[in-house]
Amino acid sequence: MLRLLKFILLLVIIIGATVGATMWFISRDSAPAAAAVPGQVSQAPVQAPVVPAPIFAELDPFTVTLYGELRNRILYTAITLRLGDEASRKQVTDYMPEVRDRILKVLSAQQLPVIQTPEGRQALGDSLKTALTRPFVTQLPGPQVVDVLFTAFVVQ
Repeated sequence: MLRLLKFILLLVIIIGATVGATMWFISRDSAPAAAAVPGQVSQAPVQAPVVPAPIFAELDPFTVTLYGELRNRILYTAITLRLGDEASRKQVTDYMPEVRDRILKVLSAQQLPVIQTPEGRQALGDSLKTALTRPFVTQLPGPQVVDVLFTAFVVQ
């Protein structure tokens, strides 16, 4: 019985020492670097980079007839533009009829086999981006279109 009591007491002491050492190491790691190593200059805390909020312009959906060799197809697509700044969003909103016209011209010139592939859709997005970054008037630079996002893309 006495032997069992000594064993339990020794086990409690070992567990207590382990917990104490763990707590000491954890608290020592969370202390400032200057306090841990005297004579060192403390560094300023690293701040997370400020990420600007994305600027989007959601456009009404487009429906275009794609003319094929055997039969015609209908392309229905919804597009959202990711823009570089608020001035670009205002410009896209102010010139919306011209924006839609440029998009419709690019969409209606597409070939069905091409736009059904992921590479073709990427090329279509690049073509739309190029068409939309051209200035609407000569006095203003064109809008900063960062990306053309297809939120719906259906061919029937």
